[in-house]
Amino acid sequence: MKKEQIISQDSQVMHGTLVFAGTRVPVESLIQHLIAGDSLDVFLDDFPTVSREQAVAYLQMTLEFTNARVA
Repeated sequence: MKKEQIISQDSQVMHGTLVFAGTRVPVESLIQHLIAGDSLDVFLDDFPTVSREQAVAYLQMTLEFTNARVA
C-alpha cells in the first residue's frame, strides 16, 4: 500500500492534522485507542471509514520509521 493510500495531511482537512487517507480520522486516534488497551477491532468499529489495511499499514510504516531512526 502506498503512503498516499494510508495517510494524508492537508491544511483544509482537520486543520492539517495527519489523518487516514480519504477520511477525517486523525492517526492519533488509533494510537490513543491502542494506548488505552483497545484492540484494533475496537478502533475499526469506532471509525468505520478507516480500513483494516490502512490501520495495519500505518502501524507497519511507523515501526519501520522508528527502527530506521534508532539504527
